[in-house]
Amino acid sequence: MGVGLGMLKLPPDHFWSMTIPELEAAVNGTFGEGALAGPLVRNELDELMQRFPDEGEI
Repeated sequence: MGVGLGMLKLPPDHFWSMTIPELEAAVNGTFGEGALAGPLVRNELDELMQRFPDEGEI
């Protein structure tokens, strides 16, 4: 929602009527191909966990 309504500044009725492929095309057209990040692979997650460890219990 933040990308569609905030960054792309789509009117709500246009955003809510879009399909996922249409939203992806709008994002890629605005920010470049592959702008939407895919899921993390294990080594990326491990690196983030090392850089930003949990501190204490919540």
